[in-house]
Amino acid sequence: MRNEPQTKIPPHPNQERWLVSYADFITLLFAFFVVLYSSTQVDKRKVGQLSMAIQVAFQKMGVFEASNTKPAILQSEPMPFSKVQMIDNVVPRVEKLDRLVDSPHGPLTTPQPPMNEIQKQLQTALHPELKNHTVSITPTKEGIVVSLREAGFFASRSAGLRPGASGTLADFVKVIAPYHVRIRIEGHTDNIPIHNSRFDSNWDLSTARATQIVKVFISQYNIAPDRLSAAGYGEYYPVASNDTPEGRAMNRRVDLVILTPNSDSGPALPSGLNTMSELGSKLSQQASSDAGAPPSK
Repeated sequence: MRNEPQTKIPPHPNQERWLVSYADFITLLFAFFVVLYSSTQVDKRKVGQLSMAIQVAFQKMGVFEASNTKPAILQSEPMPFSKVQMIDNVVPRVEKLDRLVDSPHGPLTTPQPPMNEIQKQLQTALHPELKNHTVSITPTKEGIVVSLREAGFFASRSAGLRPGASGTLADFVKVIAPYHVRIRIEGHTDNIPIHNSRFDSNWDLSTARATQIVKVFISQYNIAPDRLSAAGYGEYYPVASNDTPEGRAMNRRVDLVILTPNSDSGPALPSGLNTMSELGSKLSQQASSDAGAPPSK
């Protein structure tokens, strides 16, 4: 029996060869996105480092007050030690700022005055006056207000200081002299009109009393003039009612305002007034009424 020749069956073509190219493409695409993600994380770390460097530098230079807030740094960063490394890199550079950047008037890193400590020292130094109610000490947002009542420091209708006032002013200066603080001297009166040979109004009297203390601070106690300022507010910033003799006595005062470093504005508007225009209207009405009223002090 003759064997019949066998026909060769052609090999079946491989239909899955495309998987090789697809796998290579997916691998490269995955690597591409990994690089993009890692680049984004590096940028965030750099932004955080820059933010902390700027914050620490400004605080060191005294431009901004110290804050408990920190720059936003991703907590899921792949390198947790970056925060420690960032601080180690920033702090030594910031410590050199005092030598690199100085203001024309001296170093920029002026220490902040301890207002609480100043208040305690004033309460101790002025204890006799506080006990006699000729002086009061009040902490405010602007700083510390030391009020000198007219009865203990000025004669009625006069800007001249009483002989016993020098001791109190000397005790005040001994406390504030070591600290680099600014002092605003404010003169205040009651609402009873005044008109004599020297003062035409309460504006003149309050301003004269404030400037008189400025002169004493400069001439007798050698306080730098650029630390002082004077203002007269007349009867428009009362601390008590002018309807009683006791209230008017409290309103006749000179306030020594020890300002915090961030305080530049004057006192707040009197109660019931919201804008400067309202204050101006009230002053105009008061001036008209004062013009027709007889002098009382």
